[in-house]
Amino acid sequence: MQTVDEALDKLQRSAFRRKFHLSPKDREYVREKGMDVIRSHGEEFIAKRLAPAVIPNDGKQTPMRGHPIFIAQHACACCCRGCLEKWYRVPKGRELSADEQRRIVNLLMRWIEREMSSEKSP
Repeated sequence: MQTVDEALDKLQRSAFRRKFHLSPKDREYVREKGMDVIRSHGEEFIAKRLAPAVIPNDGKQTPMRGHPIFIAQHACACCCRGCLEKWYRVPKGRELSADEQRRIVNLLMRWIEREMSSEKSP
């Protein structure tokens, strides 16, 4: 099983995934709310939008902007069940376990931490 940092390094080899970065507005939102609040939002979004066995709008449920977690989901290939299956071999058609949800949120939060510690701007 790969570590969070190994997964992030692998994602950086994808031209599509590496184009995602937090905007200045997203960075300000993270600073204003704090990482604990962002994590709780991530837990809620993953539980409602990614964890169910059947997602009627799978592939379209994650906006491309509007919240740092959404950007992280696209950057980390955790935006839909199709991407989870392709990148992490998590099959569609079954509910994500609590452990799988926790691991996804940890990955998203590590990506956000990296973004916040970098000086890169989009």
